[in-house]
Amino acid sequence: MAKSPDQHQAGEELSPARTRLILAVVGLALMAVISAVAGLNVALPSLARDTGATQTQLTWIVDSYTVVFAGLLLFAGALGDRFGRRLLLSVGLVIFGSAAALGLFVTDPDQLIVVRILMGVGAAAIMPTTLSVITTSFPEAERPRAIGVWVGIAGGGAVLGLFATGLLLEFFPWTSFFGLNVALAILSLIGVLAVVPTSVDADPPALDVVGAALSLVAVGAFVYGIIEGPTRGWSDPITVAALAVGIAAGIAFVLWELRLEHPLLDPRLFRLRGFSAGTLTITVQFMSSFGFFFIALQYLQFVTGRSPLEAALALLPLPFILLPTARRAPLLAERMGGFGRLGPIGLVSMAIGFLVFSQLQVDSPYWFFVLGLLLFGFGMGLAGTPATTAITGSLSRSKQGVASAVNDTARELGSALGIAIFGSLLNQGYRDGMAEAVAGLPPAVAERVLGSIAFTGSPEIAQFGEAGKRLVDQARVAFVGGVSDAVVVGSVILVVGAVGVAILAPRAQRDQVVETD
Repeated sequence: MAKSPDQHQAGEELSPARTRLILAVVGLALMAVISAVAGLNVALPSLARDTGATQTQLTWIVDSYTVVFAGLLLFAGALGDRFGRRLLLSVGLVIFGSAAALGLFVTDPDQLIVVRILMGVGAAAIMPTTLSVITTSFPEAERPRAIGVWVGIAGGGAVLGLFATGLLLEFFPWTSFFGLNVALAILSLIGVLAVVPTSVDADPPALDVVGAALSLVAVGAFVYGIIEGPTRGWSDPITVAALAVGIAAGIAFVLWELRLEHPLLDPRLFRLRGFSAGTLTITVQFMSSFGFFFIALQYLQFVTGRSPLEAALALLPLPFILLPTARRAPLLAERMGGFGRLGPIGLVSMAIGFLVFSQLQVDSPYWFFVLGLLLFGFGMGLAGTPATTAITGSLSRSKQGVASAVNDTARELGSALGIAIFGSLLNQGYRDGMAEAVAGLPPAVAERVLGSIAFTGSPEIAQFGEAGKRLVDQARVAFVGGVSDAVVVGSVILVVGAVGVAILAPRAQRDQVVETD
């Protein structure tokens, strides 16, 4: 295959052994980023009990990372194209690992949010670079399989991160989660410096700082309104203003990008059927998956009484269906006539899994939970790899940084919205279900019970005797009701997304239009 000027250093041939090492290294870096989103979910109950964090604060501790991550991804992709993907990947790992090291010593909920924001900055530099390194290092014939491995790590790696965090929490306090992040960052950095080649865009455009700021404001403000709605009230001026600012900044971002000769993200790219359908699939898929992780890990611990490790093990069947399905999805898409047929099937399978989860009760058997998990994981595997291939295959090699950043932005935007939406629905459902139960409690106690189910296990509730036990039972029922509300809405989003993909996606690979330089 002829070399592109942006592929790697002149004269350097990448052997199959070298590309395998590159894939292993970027996979490890990706694992660090993904586990930092999902793994913390295992620690949330312990974190809430130790720090007194409310349900709203828990949502922010998880989602502040993802919001910054999503808001900076496009800009980070452009930085990698301009200054070098190897350099940006290294800098991102340093920022990510250093911020995680701070997390080892922080226990205040608000300070944890700041730590997570800093980690999100590093993650934004890491994730788009890992995929663009793959797309510029692997021959075209081998690229779909490499992308399949990348997608499998992005999905299954989340559960493996959950398991590693759960194992740590069996022997160490919840802050040990940050130690895992530090270790992965250090190992990844060593690998990047050793095997990843330097690659840059041969003719990089000017950096779009205004577009980067508008995208961050749009995501941040909109998510803020969603998260704060249940606590502040949906008609509260701050909630309304945040949602309005988010929408206005999003519109301003599109209008600004349309004016530029070299935009951060050209909205016209969404005229490409594969690009738009792939982006929609990734957004909806990750909105559902990370929203689910956020509420499921709390359900498994707060409601069913599992330890952190037991809760992580409960999700372990997911990668065993997700990873092999993701690897085979490109071949299935080819045999079925294109992504436009396979993608919707995957999203509908995820929606059916959610409908199974909506029937969970306080005492539901584990096999019922696994049934929903297998349907959900099978759908993720079917939809994810062809969607990513559709996005990267829509743009030329010199624009793979943009393709990678858009793919990752769709993932992280979906994750941020999913955590916010599912967390908000869970919080609202729980508060509604507990409204009558806390009516006779002292106001300060009632507010803490409404703020988090974690407080129902405190000595202050135990002193109420039988009344306290009834309150705990009602809290578990109310929490399950919130979980059900969230997954029902999630199933609707998935079905609507499936319809959209079926309409937008090219019916076969030959129908895909590729953007050229």
